[in-house]
Amino acid sequence: MKIVVVGLGLIGGSYCKAISSYTEHEVYGSDLDERVIKSAYDLKCIKNSENITDFSIFDMVIVCLHPAPAKKFMAECIGKMKKGAILSDVCGIKGQMVCDITELAAENGVCYVGTHPMAGKEHFGFDFSDGTLFIGANFIVTPIEKTDKNSVLTVEKLALDMGFEHIVEASPFDHDSIIAYTSQLAHVVSGAYVKSPTMQKELGFSAGSFKDMTRTATMNESMWTSLFIENKERLIFEIDELIKHLGEFREAIDNGDNARLQELIRQGRILKEENIKKRIAEDE
Repeated sequence: MKIVVVGLGLIGGSYCKAISSYTEHEVYGSDLDERVIKSAYDLKCIKNSENITDFSIFDMVIVCLHPAPAKKFMAECIGKMKKGAILSDVCGIKGQMVCDITELAAENGVCYVGTHPMAGKEHFGFDFSDGTLFIGANFIVTPIEKTDKNSVLTVEKLALDMGFEHIVEASPFDHDSIIAYTSQLAHVVSGAYVKSPTMQKELGFSAGSFKDMTRTATMNESMWTSLFIENKERLIFEIDELIKHLGEFREAIDNGDNARLQELIRQGRILKEENIKKRIAEDE
C-alpha cells in the first residue's frame, strides 16, 4: 500500500519508522513543521522531502493528531481521499467520534477504522520517535456494526507487521470507559503526586516505586488536557473511586487501626494477584 501518516510526533514518527523498517509498504509523511518532514526524510523513514497535501493518491491515511485537530482533519480530509481508501487514527479517545467519522467516511466511499496503539514514552515529539516502540504492545481497534470488516483486517495486519503483539477489539464507548482507568487516571495521579513539596528532597531516597509513580508526570499538557476533557464523565468517575479508597486508607492510618489497615492492604494485594494470574492465563 501507499500510506501517509499525518502528524509526525512521537507516535506518528514511530509509525513511519516501523512501517518503513518492517513492511514493504511505501510510507509518506504530513506535518506542519517542515523541519520534522526533513528529519524524517533524511532518516529514510518517509519518501517525501516536502509536506504532503494531496491525499487522493493514498491507499491508507493514518491520522496521528490530538483528538480535536484529528476530528477536524478527518472531517475535512475524507472528501479528498480516493474511493475505497482506508482512514484510521490513533486518538486515545473514541466514543461518539467513531460513530460520526464512520458515517461521514461511508458517505464519501472511504472506510474508517478507529484504533489506539497502547505504547508511548514519557517524552514527546518526533525526536523521541522509535521504530521499535510497538514491539510486544497491545493494539486496540474500535469497530462498530457499520465498519468495513476487510478494512479492519487490513489495519490489524499492518499493526502485527509493525510489531504489535496483541490485537484487542472493543466498542468505542467501552474503550473510553476502560482507558479512563488504565491510562488517564494514572496520568492524573502522577501529575498530582509530584506536587508534594517533598518532591524536592527525593534525590537519593527514591527507587522503583517512585519512578513508576512519577514517570507519566512529564506528559504533553496539550494532548492530555484534550483527552481528559473529552472523556471527563468516565475519568471523574475513576477519580472519585480513587478518592474514596484513599479516604479509607487515610482514616485507618489516622486512627491507628491496624486491623483495618491490614485488611485494606490485603484486599489490594489479592486483587493485584488475581490480575497477574489472569494476565498469565491469557498469555498462555
